[in-house]
Amino acid sequence: MQAWLDVKHPVLVVEQGGEIIAFASSFAYSARECYAGIAECSVYVRRDKRHLGAGRVALQALIDAAEAAGIWKLVSRVFIENTASRKLIGSLGFREVGVYEKHGKLDDTWRDVIIVERLIRSNLK
Repeated sequence: MQAWLDVKHPVLVVEQGGEIIAFASSFAYSARECYAGIAECSVYVRRDKRHLGAGRVALQALIDAAEAAGIWKLVSRVFIENTASRKLIGSLGFREVGVYEKHGKLDDTWRDVIIVERLIRSNLK
């Protein structure tokens, strides 16, 4: 777990009653210097706590923390059939930019994923 955490890439949790019910994390997109301001991100909400707004809270806090950390772009991938996640990230400014075919295997079935990005700072020069 310690190797997953670093100073530059925020990880945030949402608690309810002292229990973690959601988290949003970011991590390096690439070790190449030219990609230093880009981070991959991921959001997870405990199955029995979905549709209560915890994912939105976690992701918005991650976007804010990433901007404060100097990250200018977040990228991620979402299973095509995950309409709830696609709706959430779309409402927070992510845009769908492409598809990776047969990118992940879930429940013994190859799945396609939507590639998404969100520019945090669009005034880069």
